[in-house]
Amino acid sequence: MPAAFPNRPGAASPEDRRPSANPWKVDLRELGRRAGSLHELDRTAPAPEGWGLELIRVPGGAEVHLRLRLESVMEGVLVSGDLDVPVVGSCARCLEPIEDTLALDVQELYAYAGSTTEATSEEDEVRRVEGDFLDLEPLARDTIVLSLPLSPVCDEDCGGLCVGCGQRVDDLPEDHTHEVTDPRWAALAERFASSPGTPGESTTPEEN
Repeated sequence: MPAAFPNRPGAASPEDRRPSANPWKVDLRELGRRAGSLHELDRTAPAPEGWGLELIRVPGGAEVHLRLRLESVMEGVLVSGDLDVPVVGSCARCLEPIEDTLALDVQELYAYAGSTTEATSEEDEVRRVEGDFLDLEPLARDTIVLSLPLSPVCDEDCGGLCVGCGQRVDDLPEDHTHEVTDPRWAALAERFASSPGTPGESTTPEEN
């Protein structure tokens, strides 16, 4: 009997459900477990939503470029190389939009199940080989998010915003200033400004 609703919209095919269909997962069967075996990986994978901080993030779906070297060692698979990732955000000083591409180095050991490294390490201390596959997504996420600046700037010399008018300081002329009244004299200045008559004239009737 044919499977029910085999072609319904949104249904995942057997190929889509396989780990090899996920660009973040690497099939290790070609690499093998012989120590010293090497495999080079050059691919792009889409960034999931949520990789970022308050002022800077990786756009969801943006392509992360992976250039990695996978080496089979006694305890597992050593992954090393670099990745390029686009980021967007706002300058912490002037709030101008930021667009950049980060180039980051990575190096991580994925331990085989039953290896000494796997047996003597806590769950969150070492990454693990999942059957015949490596999941590179957590490694990329941690590397990228931990590399993002808490206070990104559009330029190291960014002057921020003018406290008087709120405009970007770097866009204002060098002689841009604002008259600042000492708050201790503000009440007195307001009193003089609201007094009738011409400055210098007495408001008291002259005596004959």
